[in-house]
Amino acid sequence: VPAGCGAGVVEVERSVTAVLGQDVVLPCRFRAQEQEQVVQVTWLKRGPGGRQAKVAVLDRQHGEHVQEPYAGRVLRRVPGGALEDSAIVLR
Repeated sequence: VPAGCGAGVVEVERSVTAVLGQDVVLPCRFRAQEQEQVVQVTWLKRGPGGRQAKVAVLDRQHGEHVQEPYAGRVLRRVPGGALEDSAIVLR
């Protein structure tokens, strides 16, 4: 972002409570500034020791790709919606 230009803000929940056996929504929203557009969102799972594993990639041009261990368990909350709302549902 050039100096003097504002940048959008990513809004996420600091903590989300889940109930075993029930779906949970993991929210993620981007509040864009003028001329900004989301082209890709990557969801990562942080594991022991800070290791990260890719869960899903949401891409404006190439669609949605959920990694094998999560296939069938991770869905967009708003299927086909704008990437500015990239919340996912974890089943």
